[in-house]
Amino acid sequence: MFLDDGEAPMDNNAAEQSIRGFCVGKKNWVMIDTIAGAKSSAIIYSIAETAKANNLKPYDYFEFLLTEIPKHLDDTDRSFLDDLLPWSPSLPENCRKPGKNEMK
Repeated sequence: MFLDDGEAPMDNNAAEQSIRGFCVGKKNWVMIDTIAGAKSSAIIYSIAETAKANNLKPYDYFEFLLTEIPKHLDDTDRSFLDDLLPWSPSLPENCRKPGKNEMK
């Protein structure tokens, strides 16, 4: 694949680096002793790592998701979800990490 597409990485170092913290601390995760716990953990880590990859602050992004999603529980139209994705330009600024020229 990387021979056909110059943008595709030759290795999976980025993926391995992103799960390193989870693997190092896995003995602390005693609640992942069921399939449901493992699935929940995978979902949370996927959201967190996707937020990081999109230059978001994971804590603030989760806080935003957990306050916005309950507002739409009775909605039948799920189009609001597009605005909650980590790459959405409509996310609040407090979810974004400051750029290189901005104050932290």
